[in-house]
Amino acid sequence: MDGLNLRKVFSLLFIIGIAVVFTLQFGPGSNGFSYGEAVPTAGAAAVVNGKEIPLRDFSLAWSRQMSFLRSQGSPIPESVARQFGMDKQVLDRLVNAELLAQSAERHGISPSDEELRKLIHQNTDFHNKEGQFDFTRYQQVLRDFYRRTTQEYEDELRRQMAAQKMLDVVRTGAVVSDDEVRARYEKDGNQAKLVFARFLPTMFADKVPAPTPAQLAEFQKAHEKEISDYYAANSFVYNVPERIHARQILVKVAPDATPEQKAQAKAKAEELRKELDSGKDFAAVAKASSEDDATKLKGGDLGWVERNAWEPTLANAAFALKAGEVTQPVESPLGVHLVKVEEKKEAQARKLDEVKGEIATTLYKQDQAKGLAKAEADKALAAVKGGKSLKELFPVAEGQQPALLRFEAETKPEAVETDSFTAAGDSVPHLGPAPGLVKATFEATGPKALDEVFTVGEAHVVAQVVDREKPDTAGFDKRKEELRTQARQAKQIELTESFLKSLRKSGTVVTNTEAIDSVLGAAG
Repeated sequence: MDGLNLRKVFSLLFIIGIAVVFTLQFGPGSNGFSYGEAVPTAGAAAVVNGKEIPLRDFSLAWSRQMSFLRSQGSPIPESVARQFGMDKQVLDRLVNAELLAQSAERHGISPSDEELRKLIHQNTDFHNKEGQFDFTRYQQVLRDFYRRTTQEYEDELRRQMAAQKMLDVVRTGAVVSDDEVRARYEKDGNQAKLVFARFLPTMFADKVPAPTPAQLAEFQKAHEKEISDYYAANSFVYNVPERIHARQILVKVAPDATPEQKAQAKAKAEELRKELDSGKDFAAVAKASSEDDATKLKGGDLGWVERNAWEPTLANAAFALKAGEVTQPVESPLGVHLVKVEEKKEAQARKLDEVKGEIATTLYKQDQAKGLAKAEADKALAAVKGGKSLKELFPVAEGQQPALLRFEAETKPEAVETDSFTAAGDSVPHLGPAPGLVKATFEATGPKALDEVFTVGEAHVVAQVVDREKPDTAGFDKRKEELRTQARQAKQIELTESFLKSLRKSGTVVTNTEAIDSVLGAAG
């Protein structure tokens, strides 16, 4: 994952996980479902109470999930997305939709013809150039892109609408009393805002001189286990697999494409290969003709890629090339690829004995840097207790946010202001879990410098309370309706989760891992 910001990936995947839970289309799916042992037919991703979820529906939902990730600027490999369990989230969503549709059928809940007509007419896929619903275009789009007859599409849409209606029925039970609203205010109305500065060992590493040979030998002898553990934890640094810097041109093929459509895609890729053979620049052809939206504008640039990040057939073809060479058309579940290898890096394998001195030097400097970080934090604490503000001591460049908020490596302490937060949890915004700091914050009755250095992870933290709000009658009257809405939404989510749990518990869900692996490749 060269060049990929891991913090951004984690945040993005978390956001997507939340979106799956609270989606209004099919309802939440945060808790998964029980998996049976029997295997459905080859064309099914799962069977819900005897009804199959077609593999093509799973494949389409997965493609949309990946497209969403790419649209957010993070071209995450599918293998990494699977490591985060995103394939199970996608399948959960489809299963929950089916469970809700079946429940709606049992309860006699069904959308009217007029509701169905209105929803179809609102879909811009079926609009003409004037923005009006066009029945001829409706039929054409269903045939050429949705791969459905009008009857199949409308039946599926009815089931989706019925599922949503079932969800709406469940959520109508979310009634909130005045006492619940008051209790929410008592919890949420006790708020504080901090300014803090972090002192990390990495900020002071360059101030630590290299150890003398005697110091290094003494440190290495006293820290053999730490050195060995460091090597094991960072083996990916010392054992790097073969990599290529690659570009690609993709001709997409739908998961349910006919043999004729697959042949047409391959023929198009072969024509593009001829253009390259005639001397055209690969990046220019990619910009003009590639159907991979994530890389097209970058001339097909995929960055550095490891073999296991790709489907085996594609990986074998690309990694067999020398720098500067281009594959013949290669088929994968996504379509037909042409791949150019810009550079290659051979695999590296360095044993522990080869790098002991290097690791010992790193750990020695880290140990010394921790001491410097603590000393600087103590100095800052003395200054703020003497009347200085953290914003004055550790200013951020005008017009910029602190590096911590830009998801960038911090090279120096900077004053970071939090949003308001409550005492309900143990976390501080932008810092994460810090129970000692939270406790000290809410013991303060007003703005003040907190009188100790807090350890949060690797960081030493100095903090000032800059705003302190306690619940009162005036504040409650001002926020009462807002809190009532929040409480009702929370109860709706709770009721939905409970209802889906009961459906999963009373029903039978069987998944087809082999079929899913055939679409996505086996999980790593």
